[in-house]
Amino acid sequence: MDLILKFLQVFVAFGLLNVWIIRSHQKTPYRGSDGSSLKNEFTAYGLPLWSFYVIGFLKISSALLLLLGLWMPFLVFPTALVVSCLMIGALCMHLKVRDPLMKFLPALIMLILSIAICLGSFYHR
Repeated sequence: MDLILKFLQVFVAFGLLNVWIIRSHQKTPYRGSDGSSLKNEFTAYGLPLWSFYVIGFLKISSALLLLLGLWMPFLVFPTALVVSCLMIGALCMHLKVRDPLMKFLPALIMLILSIAICLGSFYHR
């Protein structure tokens, strides 16, 4: 179980870092409302510019804390809980702009994995 939990932490962390650092300026098939970048996606959702920076900070920080949680397990549960909440918010934004189901999938998968991390870290104590 411990190995699976660590794998999920790494998978979610690198997924967040990939979206927010490596591919933040690229158009992908999963961008909400056909946004050409993350910043455009937030604009399409009708969110203020400051929310882009706050959410970005939270997601990048959460990714780093999940990785740090490999050595400091007490960080894992609260961090995965934050990621779960952020993914619920992402799903709500996709609903708001009436995106097709395919665009929901990455956020839905990350939500499921984050909940699994929460449960695994909570019961693993």
